[in-house]
Amino acid sequence: MWLNMQIFGFRALWSPYYLSFICVVALLYFLFTGPLRHYFGDVRRPSVKQQILFYSGLILVYAVKGAPVDLLSHIMMGAHMIQMALLYLLAPVWLILGIPAWMWQWFIELKYVRPVFRLFTHPLIALAGFNSLFAIYHIPVIFDFSKATPTAHIIITVGLFILACFMWWPILSPVEKYDTLQPLLKIGFLVISAFIVSIACALIIFSKEPMYQAFSSDGAWVQSLALCVPPDVLSGLTDANALSGPDMFSPLSLVEDQQLGGIVMMTVQQIIYTSMISWIFFRWFTAQSLKVDPKPAAGDLPYSVRHGK
Repeated sequence: MWLNMQIFGFRALWSPYYLSFICVVALLYFLFTGPLRHYFGDVRRPSVKQQILFYSGLILVYAVKGAPVDLLSHIMMGAHMIQMALLYLLAPVWLILGIPAWMWQWFIELKYVRPVFRLFTHPLIALAGFNSLFAIYHIPVIFDFSKATPTAHIIITVGLFILACFMWWPILSPVEKYDTLQPLLKIGFLVISAFIVSIACALIIFSKEPMYQAFSSDGAWVQSLALCVPPDVLSGLTDANALSGPDMFSPLSLVEDQQLGGIVMMTVQQIIYTSMISWIFFRWFTAQSLKVDPKPAAGDLPYSVRHGK
């Protein structure tokens, strides 16, 4: 498979422009949380753990949207679902936790950001927003249109990522005054989200027919490749009849690949959601167990205790 993918060239496989963008974001994070942080007031540098989380989040974003996984996601449904799960369910977690609370506070309090942020991070709106767009995106006609239209693909990809961040905010908010959702409600929030995604995955897994033309061997597949393969390279390959279809990169049939994609998405999202639910529960349980009951007043003590009997 790897040798076959080499025909698309370096730019398609490694997206150097996208890598440059990721490097710029990393540099800005380093500057504004390090040498230039005094512009935000008397604030501390993020901890080593926060820095690791943020940079790991950026690496993950590049790995699934700039490295060969992105090209493969336009060829195989299985790779597409791996990309979706990691980009929307894991990367936002690492990025949110990696940005220090004071930087979030500064950003949220901007004049035009605050009302929008408050609206879209409301738990019900955040839950409905991401999961609705995720489900709508995977309606075949919309999915195929997105894969064939660069502008629509960019809008949906960016929109899903922003809504994913909004969805995770009520669960992970590092700003104390915005962390208002009780632990049990957070767990219920994640259970509902996992259930909604599972329904979408189940529809894909149990479909007996190929649902998406974007992964078929006709013109729709070539249009999908145009999202990440430079036009001159793609036209040269099609003119030379070097592309026979997705089957030259995968031994799976369209239906098998589709089912694999649904299984991968369901499995990965269950692992991520279960891990987050466990993290929330044990943090809550530990906090409860460490609480010390207040010392009872003398009048509340049993008679035998008050009189030494």
